[in-house]
Amino acid sequence: MKAAVLVFPGSNREGDVAQAIELVTGQKPAMVWHGDGDFAKTDLIVVPGGFSYGDYLRCGAMAAQSPVMAEVKRRAAQGVPVLAICNGFQIAAEAGLLPGVLMRNAHLKFVCADVHLKVETSQSLFTNRYQAGQVIKVPVAHAEGNYFADDDTLKRIEDRGQVAFRYCSADGTVDGPLGHEANPNGSIRNIAGVFNETKTVMGLMPHPENAVEPMFGGCDGKALFEGLVEALS
Repeated sequence: MKAAVLVFPGSNREGDVAQAIELVTGQKPAMVWHGDGDFAKTDLIVVPGGFSYGDYLRCGAMAAQSPVMAEVKRRAAQGVPVLAICNGFQIAAEAGLLPGVLMRNAHLKFVCADVHLKVETSQSLFTNRYQAGQVIKVPVAHAEGNYFADDDTLKRIEDRGQVAFRYCSADGTVDGPLGHEANPNGSIRNIAGVFNETKTVMGLMPHPENAVEPMFGGCDGKALFEGLVEALS
């Protein structure tokens, strides 16, 4: 599996996700600068976390207009898988690759902690190594991870199975949208990750790339990358 990891001014998790990809593939991914309007053919594009363009305007708004994202949108339309993590999720949403928006955390504070996620479906390139209903633990680190969509969009993505992960308690209980320990940012319906309509683009706020080795505190994120290798190799 050939992968490409985008790099923006302010990215800070591109190295982490590159290491996770190398761990499961044995190959270093290509690192693609935001100003590159074209790059080599690849099986997977990863938009990593960080603070692209210093999070000015809205998180991801400036990065979504960069030359590389025009090419990402073109390739995504052709079916090339895109994995968008944290700030990458914000960028993908701003670029129109994914439904909904990411707003300031409901408690207006940066959150950095391990969270539990309920896997909503195993029927995707990204989640095929998990079981629907499985609970996994991965870290989050963000100030603007509060997922929101209007009622029509929510109905559409729920009906079409486009919710990938929800924040939950360790036993899999999904709490209400605000004021509960299982929901770190106030995301509506505890949504932590979503797909596009074809499930070839996935965005999530938690960081699976930081849960791939025991020394990191857990390996629950590794299956996501292993599943991609299995599906795309």
